[in-house]
Amino acid sequence: MSPCGCWGLPVVLLALLCCPGELSEVLTTSLTKNLLDEQAQWKQFLVSNVSQDIDLHCYFICSGEQQLKTLNIGTSYLLEQVLLKLQPTRVAVGTWFTIECRVPAVEAFESLTLILLCGKETLHRKTFEKTPGPQEAVATYQRLAHRNDSHHNFSCRAELSLHSHSRDVIFRISEPRMLDVYEPMQDNQMVIIITVVSVLLFFFVTSILLCFVLGQHWRQNRRGNYGVQPQT
Repeated sequence: MSPCGCWGLPVVLLALLCCPGELSEVLTTSLTKNLLDEQAQWKQFLVSNVSQDIDLHCYFICSGEQQLKTLNIGTSYLLEQVLLKLQPTRVAVGTWFTIECRVPAVEAFESLTLILLCGKETLHRKTFEKTPGPQEAVATYQRLAHRNDSHHNFSCRAELSLHSHSRDVIFRISEPRMLDVYEPMQDNQMVIIITVVSVLLFFFVTSILLCFVLGQHWRQNRRGNYGVQPQT
């Protein structure tokens, strides 16, 4: 058997290599097929409506001898979405945050690998093996925030292998995400400043109130000492 993922050319090559003389060829399949072109030594077909893995059988007579070639046509569902989420999106240096990569239900694959990246650095890799039905793939990774994390994009690369004996890999990269990293000392300084200002404001208001109370008390005492004397 010859594994194949396209139409036309593999049939042409097989027929041409096997039959140097006149060729009589029949392509058997339940799918829709159209004869596009033919010569004495080959025929080219367009096969459509492929919805699942299928074997195409090509019977031909070469130099008076009937022969058979089989082509394996593999189908796959491309990676439509690779979703990346950072939780939370704003963190202090030295605190934990979570990176999550999610790929909606995918089927008809040999293996699916999710790679979490910070810039070009690989943070985490997780591989999912083929299952009987469609599955949702999720990879999570926890990381301590570094000062330089705010200068790099976080992303997720999904690599889909279609067949165990094939090197063909379909990949898709998520939209990049940025992490807002701040220094905790800056927040402490802000708290100190706010506290100092609040204390000074409190003393200022208290001093004004105290001056007002003392002024009122002084006025009352003055009126008492210089009161009007009764006439004799």
